[in-house]
Parts: sequence; structure tokens; C-alpha cells
Amino acid sequence: MRFWKAVWDFEWGMASIGAGLCLLAMMTITVVSVFGRYVLQMDLIPGAYNIIERIVFPLLVFWALPMAHREGAFPKLELVQESLPEGLRRAVALLVMAVEIAVYLVIMWFVVRFVWAGIESNRSMQVGTNFWPLWPIIIMIPLAFGLMVLEMIRLFAEDLRAVLRGGEG
Repeated sequence: MRFWKAVWDFEWGMASIGAGLCLLAMMTITVVSVFGRYVLQMDLIPGAYNIIERIVFPLLVFWALPMAHREGAFPKLELVQESLPEGLRRAVALLVMAVEIAVYLVIMWFVVRFVWAGIESNRSMQVGTNFWPLWPIIIMIPLAFGLMVLEMIRLFAEDLRAVLRGGEG
């Protein structure tokens, strides 16, 4: 149980602190850029759009994604499942979770390949007149998907134990 508590605390930190700071940075960069452009008639933050689009926003999304998934913020179609008897409902939930794990593992496989290719090719992005390495940002994508798959496996194991116990818990 300590392992899951540590994972959940890590997810909370990524979503609350990391994504929150990204949102604050996005707002600050936007306000400073607009102030500079329209009041001072100059670009105070060269490459502000690229910083927001390619660094801050992706970090915000991928740092918040695992916690949003764990909290159940993703939409689900449960109408048919809720009308079934308890045992069958758990079996359907198990099947759906197995499919979800398979889909996310395939996505994660392609994401890891994309990230690895980006690291090997030293992929970079232009911010203002400089080029910044992209690898510190893109390695967060497989981290997010990995945490989501880890949570799905935990839920699958719980559902499997409940089905094998005969619907208890």
C-alpha cells in the first residue's frame, strides 16, 4: 500500500504543483507578452508563443493526465454495465479494463518510440532566435502514460480479485 501511496503522491505533485505552475507560467507569459506588445510596442519575451505551445502547455496536460485518469475525470459509457447483475457487471468491467490496458500499452509503445527517436536525433525547437532541446519535455509523455497504465493494472487486479471472490468488495 505504501507503493501506491507514493505513486499517488507523485501524481498529485505533478498535477497540483507542476501543472499549476505551468498554468501560472502560461498566464504570466501571455500577460507580459500582451503588455509588451501593446503598451511598450516591443516583444518582451521572444518566442513566447512557442514557449507556451511547445513547453508549458504539453507539460500542463501530461502532468495532469495520470491524476485525472485516476480520479475518474475521463468520460465513460456505463449505462449498459449498470443494468447488469453484480457478477456480470464486474466481469464486463474486467473485460473493458483489459481492452483499455491493451490500447494504452500500444499508445505507450508508439510514444516511447517517438520520444526515443527525438532523443537520438537531438530534436529541438526554435524559441526566439535560439534552439532549445525538446527531450526534457517529451520524456514526460511516456511517464504520464506509464503512470496511467500502472493505475489501470492496479484496478484490473482489484476487479479480478472481486470476480474470483464471487463479487465481494
